[in-house]
Amino acid sequence: MQAYVLSLGAGLVVGVVYSLMNVRSPAPPVIALVGLLGMLAGEQIVPIAKRLIAGEGLSLGWLKSECGEHVFGALPSRRPDKDNGDSTPS
Repeated sequence: MQAYVLSLGAGLVVGVVYSLMNVRSPAPPVIALVGLLGMLAGEQIVPIAKRLIAGEGLSLGWLKSECGEHVFGALPSRRPDKDNGDSTPS
């Protein structure tokens, strides 16, 4: 999660600098980003349809493993925090 927050913060700083310099950012417009999201979601229709046609059910675990990482990328995982006592002794 920290990487996403840092990325957003860096983007905001660059956006402010661009604005102060009266320069348009080279970032794509929002409509293009929505189109990309549609493409990623649309790619998942074929594996889901194949699974349903084969008579197999859809489980949350399958959707997460087969579709989730492709659409959202490798999301950060929670690591045990030694200070909170979440870690197991070695």
